[in-house]
Amino acid sequence: MAELTIALGIGAAVVLVAVLAVRVSVRLGLPSLLLYLAIGVALGEAGLGIRFDNAILTQVLGLAALVLILTEGGLTTRWPDVRPAFWPGLALATVGVAVSIGVTGTALHFLLGFDWRLALLWGAVLAPTDAAAVFSVLRGLGLRRRLVGALELESGLNDAPCYIAVVLLSSGAALHWNLPLVVLYELAAGGLIGLAFGWFGALALRRVALPATGLYPLATVAVCVAAFSTGQLAHASGLLATYVAGLVLGNSRLPHRADTLSFAEGFGWLAQIGLFVLLGLFSSPSRLLDALVPGVIAAAVVILVARPLSVLASAAPFRVRLVEQAFISWAGLRGAVPIVLALIPLAQGVPGARRLVDAVFVLVIMLTLVQGGTLQLLARVLGLRRDAESVELEVDAAPLDNLGAELLQVRIPPGSRLHGVYLAELRLPPGATVSLVSRNGNGFTPGPTTRLQEGDELLVVATQQARTATERRIRAVDRAGRYARWRGETGN
Repeated sequence: MAELTIALGIGAAVVLVAVLAVRVSVRLGLPSLLLYLAIGVALGEAGLGIRFDNAILTQVLGLAALVLILTEGGLTTRWPDVRPAFWPGLALATVGVAVSIGVTGTALHFLLGFDWRLALLWGAVLAPTDAAAVFSVLRGLGLRRRLVGALELESGLNDAPCYIAVVLLSSGAALHWNLPLVVLYELAAGGLIGLAFGWFGALALRRVALPATGLYPLATVAVCVAAFSTGQLAHASGLLATYVAGLVLGNSRLPHRADTLSFAEGFGWLAQIGLFVLLGLFSSPSRLLDALVPGVIAAAVVILVARPLSVLASAAPFRVRLVEQAFISWAGLRGAVPIVLALIPLAQGVPGARRLVDAVFVLVIMLTLVQGGTLQLLARVLGLRRDAESVELEVDAAPLDNLGAELLQVRIPPGSRLHGVYLAELRLPPGATVSLVSRNGNGFTPGPTTRLQEGDELLVVATQQARTATERRIRAVDRAGRYARWRGETGN
C-alpha cells in the first residue's frame, strides 16, 4: 500500500510539473517533449536512481500512447484547413516516406558500414515526423492554413507506413516481390476501417442520448481505439485507422463537440507526458555518449539530404512553392514516434538495435533544438505567416431527446460577419429560434431588433429536421454577412 501511495504521489507531481512546463515550451517555441524527456532522465538511473530497462513494456506503453496522440490529432484537425493540402500531405506521408527510407538507408550503409537491412531499418525508424511535436508547435506559429494542413496530414498519416516498414524489416523474413502489395493492402484496409468506424461512430453518437455529458468524450475516444484494435486484428494498419476515425469524428456533427475536443486534447497531453517521461526513464545517459557520433551522422543525413529530397519528390508535382518546400523540409520535426519505432527491433532482439535506440535519442534531442527553435524565425524570413483573419465559427450541439430537438451553442468570433447583424436578418429556417444571448457575462432573451456582436454566445433551439439548415444558415452569415444568399454563400 505504501508503494502505491508513493507511486501515485510521484505520478501526480510529474504531471503537475509537466503541465507547468508546457508554458515554458510555448514561450521558447520548442516542443515540450524535451522537458518531459528531462523529467524522465531525472527520475532514472542518472537522477533519483529508478532503474527501468524493460524494452517490451516500453514499446507496448509507447504504442498505446501513440494511439491516443493520433486520436487527439485526428479529432482536433479541421478538415476545411487540411482539405486544400490533402494531396501534398498524402504524398509526403507515402512517397516522401519511401524516398526518405531509401536515401537514409543508402547513406548510412556507406557512411556507417551497416548491412542493407539494418541501414534501411534505420531509415524507416527515422522517416516519420512526430504528430505530437507538429501539432503542438505549428498550430501556434500563425502559418498559412494550406502549409499547416500539409504538415499535419503528413504527421498523422506517415506513422502507419513507417510502422509497417519497421515491423517487416525487424522480422528477419525474406523480402519478396509482393511486399509493396502487402503494404498497399494494410494502408488501404486501415483507411477504410477508420472511415467506417468514424462514420458509424458519429451516427451512433448523434442518435443515442447518453445520460451524462461526460460520456460522449469517452465514447468518442473509445471508437478511435476500437478502430486501432480492429485494424490490427485485420492485419491492416491500426494507426492509420485510428487517425482516420478521429478525423471523421472530429469533423462530424457530434453532440457536445466542444467538450469532446477539450477532453481529447487533455487525454493527448497526458499521453504525451507519460510517453516522453517513460522514454526518458528508459534512456541511459552513459550509453548516449557512445551513440553521439552515429546519431550526429544520421541527423545530418536526415535533415540535409533525405528530408529535402523527400519533400521535393512529394511536393513538386503539386506546384508547391520553393519557399514552402523549404519550410516543410525544415519543419519535419522528430519526437516520440522514431523512439517508439526503434524499440520494436530492440524488443525482437535485432542485432544493433540498442545502438539504434540510443542514436535516435540523440537525434531527436538535436533536431528538436535545431529545428524547433528556429521555425518561428524561418517562417517570418520566408514570409509564410498569414495575415490576421477571422476565426472559424464553432457550433456545438447537445441533444434534447424528449423534445425531438437540439440545442446549438454558437460563439461569434472576432472578424465574423455576424457582427452587426440584426436577429431578424439572420432568417433562421422554420423550427429554429435564438432563445438566449449571453453578452459580457449577462444573459438576455433577444428580440427581432437585437443586434449581434463579436463575443456573443447564442443558444439556438432547432428541431432535428431543421438542425442542418440552421447550422448552414448561421455559417453562411458568418462568412458572407446578412446578404449571404445573394452572394452565393450556402454555409456548406
